[in-house]
Amino acid sequence: MRPNPLIERTIAFVKKTLEHAEGGHDWFHTERVFKMAEVLAKEEHVDIQVVQLAALLHDIADSKFHNGDEEIGPRKAFEFLRSQKLQESTIQHVVHIIRFMSYKNSLDREAPLFSSTELQVVQDADRLDAMGAIGIARAFNYGGYKNRALYNPDIPPDLNLTKEAYKKSKAPTINHFYEKLLLLKNQMNTKAAQKKAEGRHQFMLQFLDQFYKEWNP
Repeated sequence: MRPNPLIERTIAFVKKTLEHAEGGHDWFHTERVFKMAEVLAKEEHVDIQVVQLAALLHDIADSKFHNGDEEIGPRKAFEFLRSQKLQESTIQHVVHIIRFMSYKNSLDREAPLFSSTELQVVQDADRLDAMGAIGIARAFNYGGYKNRALYNPDIPPDLNLTKEAYKKSKAPTINHFYEKLLLLKNQMNTKAAQKKAEGRHQFMLQFLDQFYKEWNP
């Protein structure tokens, strides 16, 4: 298959932009989401270019690394896509996916909704990367980045987090499994992602079981 010049330029832009990113949200995370989105897209009727661009640009400026600014990512993506002289409808679709796909937005019941099959594919790919062995590694990498405790039995998970509470949380990393990671299996949009999520979910349960056995020998 011949390389797509637009996708190659986008990859180069993302690699450069994420050169010094936190390890769980770096180029390799983006690359995994990109590849998984392409896999999931094969079983859906989608605009593959929109899926590819949204997957590549979805974490170009994650709000949690930019003082909570939720518009910086969509804005940077818009500016890049506009520089590539794409159709306005394509630009807007990609930007909408980036703006609405995050997990934290699902906690805001009053937020405006946007969905498309392309969003569902990219969202599933991103959520799959938060599960399983890689999801565990990413969770603890971010916890270390934020100097959070691994686990504190005196701080139970909050199973009714609002979007704002989720954004401000400083809870131990183990809590994140109950507040997000273990909930993802039932939030997959596509059948292909639902199948892939099963094994990753079971692996996280096995990890937690072993973790508690070692915590309380």
